[in-house]
Amino acid sequence: MNGFFGSLWWLLITLGVLVTFHEFGHFWVGRHFGVKVLRFSVGFGKPIWSRIGRDGTEYAIGGIPLGGYVKFLDEREADVAPEELDQAFNRKPIWQRMLIVAAGPVFNIVLCVALLWGMLVIGRPDYAPVIGQVKGLTAAAGIQPGDRILRIDGEDIPTWNDALPALARRAIAHQVATVDVRGADGRESTHALRLDQLPARINELELMDDMGMAAKRPPAPPIVGDVAAGSAAVGHVQPGDRILSVNGSRITDFGDIRPLVQKTEPGAPVQLVVERAGKTLDMAIAPIVQDGARVIGIGPQQDDNPPYDTVRRLGPLQAVPAAIHETGALLHDSVTMIGRMIRGQASRESVSGPVTIAKIANASAQMGPAYFLRFLALMSLSLGVLNLLPIPILDGGHLAMYAVEAVRGRPLGERALAISQSIGLMMILGLMGLAFYNDLFGQFH
Repeated sequence: MNGFFGSLWWLLITLGVLVTFHEFGHFWVGRHFGVKVLRFSVGFGKPIWSRIGRDGTEYAIGGIPLGGYVKFLDEREADVAPEELDQAFNRKPIWQRMLIVAAGPVFNIVLCVALLWGMLVIGRPDYAPVIGQVKGLTAAAGIQPGDRILRIDGEDIPTWNDALPALARRAIAHQVATVDVRGADGRESTHALRLDQLPARINELELMDDMGMAAKRPPAPPIVGDVAAGSAAVGHVQPGDRILSVNGSRITDFGDIRPLVQKTEPGAPVQLVVERAGKTLDMAIAPIVQDGARVIGIGPQQDDNPPYDTVRRLGPLQAVPAAIHETGALLHDSVTMIGRMIRGQASRESVSGPVTIAKIANASAQMGPAYFLRFLALMSLSLGVLNLLPIPILDGGHLAMYAVEAVRGRPLGERALAISQSIGLMMILGLMGLAFYNDLFGQFH
């Protein structure tokens, strides 16, 4: 399936699964407490499909697949027949209304656990956590190329996809990480990785570079496969060129190019020597700075991702506590990221819109079922956490208003409610605007 239609298809699958499960949480708990459900809709806007179930509920699919809703019987929205007053949402005790509202995000978190369990049982192909290049903090800690990471602060590390978030959490918190490794000679050693010495403001995209750590991988020939449109290399480098040297340093592996470009003095051009059609050419390219990194905009001729060399797989029973533990860690990461965004410490690129999500959905699906399940789990958790934020019109905002009602002994007045809803709508529109801006910005850069 090609890029556009593949991305669209997997985005619809993703939204369909996550929204349906979220709204089913509201639906199921509401029905459990005897609330009449008028409509269960996946998607907003005019329904493109609907039918009335035996229970009297209208089940619908809206034309705008960016969410969904459950419409309960409620006197605040329409007149309710006297014989149905006991089924009205607004007539239920506060604690029941709070549980109904909280059920959607909670179901998303439960779904995250289930999806991660499925990923672990299927088995996730991955890379062994063997270190390739070291510099800076990693080199200062005494960690050597070829060392295999065994544990980080006592936590077993079977793959690189386990090592990266464990290191990132400690880097963001500026904590010293205790890293147990096994060297190429088979000897085990323990090292203190001084992540507390990282800069106060961390760029998540350059975190591993800042640590001075890179994964070991087979060398890729330094042959240019593509030149990014609008990049600094346009008009200089061509696909098929072999990079012989960068700033005077001989190149035998395409992966050596990027670190040498980063070492170029600010404002100075990158000096390249390339081989093209049997001729040697010298060229100077002024790199472009993106997200604090210097780039010239060239990619390797072959796939830069080597074949996986390990699989993380657990039995059905072992996978249960592992999935719960990973969900807890991801939940902690999500809350930490939200806190960093509120304090202005996280990059605005952290907020993604539907275009970026669609691309990631398609890419993860192409990587195999285990990676798509993990992607769904991350999205489900993110949806649950986002909806728990105390922003009016979100589930968390409703929970906050019910908490105020419980303290005051009566609900908020209509004027206060209208104002809070307007503020919440503006906040959500602002967040959506940033997400769409990042999508659009990413298309042109």
